[in-house]
Amino acid sequence: MNVHGKHYRTIWLDENNPRQLQIIDQRSLPHRFLIETLHSVDDVIGAIADMHVRGAGLIGTAGGFGVYLACLEAQRKSADLFIESVILDASRLAASRPTAVNLQWAVNRVLDSLKTFIGSPDDFIKTALDTAQAIADEDAEFCRRIGQHGKKLIEDISLKKNGQTVNVLTHCNAGWLAFVDFGTATAPIYAAFEQGIDIHVWVDETRPRNQGASLTAWELGQHGVPYTVVTDNAGGHLMQHGMVDMVITGTDRTTYTGDVANKIGTYLKALAAKDNDIPFYVALPSSTFDWTLRDGIREIPIEQRDGDEVRYIQGLHEGEIKTILLTPIDSRAANYAFDVTPARLISALITERGICSASAEGIFSLYPEKRR
Repeated sequence: MNVHGKHYRTIWLDENNPRQLQIIDQRSLPHRFLIETLHSVDDVIGAIADMHVRGAGLIGTAGGFGVYLACLEAQRKSADLFIESVILDASRLAASRPTAVNLQWAVNRVLDSLKTFIGSPDDFIKTALDTAQAIADEDAEFCRRIGQHGKKLIEDISLKKNGQTVNVLTHCNAGWLAFVDFGTATAPIYAAFEQGIDIHVWVDETRPRNQGASLTAWELGQHGVPYTVVTDNAGGHLMQHGMVDMVITGTDRTTYTGDVANKIGTYLKALAAKDNDIPFYVALPSSTFDWTLRDGIREIPIEQRDGDEVRYIQGLHEGEIKTILLTPIDSRAANYAFDVTPARLISALITERGICSASAEGIFSLYPEKRR
């Protein structure tokens, strides 16, 4: 995606030192665009846990590059304990956030590329790097394909409305910033916009971390897509009054039966869409499927984050980024980061291989090799 006229991915190797990883520090957006350099596995773990990087695809890609950095560190420590050190660091990476399945998938993919490899530590490092880079390139390409498939859904609505504005509502940030490039929920929006379709996006603020208001709004603005930020609870009202034509969200983990874990509040949007006969779509690459889970509500782990994210809010005041307290000072706060939307509320899934129903039958029709 272009930022101030220059193309960026969300994560890349330092062109001057390929032993270092660079990311966009999303904590500073939308007020400051800062590039952060990660030197070690601990840096990557901290960036994932503290949400310098966030979003399913980006978390996974960071995990893959983290294993590469683990190989570099293991080479410096001890040749005899090289593999043991890499495996230990990889397990710490995989545990840095629990809900997004892409993280475990990417870490395991790099480890699997090393398991049967015989060679020197230098050879291991090259293999880890090649695999991590392949994960990043694949993530960007899959998101581009999602955009092309999802664009057709927007085209259909535009035709039915005789070219009048198509209003899309989205929740949280499943855009370019959540992946390596293009995004998932935003990829069809960008593709439709570039084709000249008249489109407008309702952006949920997405409390408590406000990924919609700070991140989705920022990147839509960078791309030139018309948007309006709304409070999280405005979606139902907009739908009741015919102001939403479709909902597109992303997902951090999806079962093979079509249940979707996404940012807290997604389930309520799906209920409102169902009640108002508005299509509700979820966009995801195949790396976000959990092929081992059937019942999302019972089986998907839901991350509970620090209650201070609810109690405090961050924003720009007189040129400085400030944090202020919202609640009484002694208030307790629960901070469930995700909820699960049952497959019955989802109109379809948009993947890199095409569009399918949110069901085992629909998903396996696109991914027959995953059928057990």
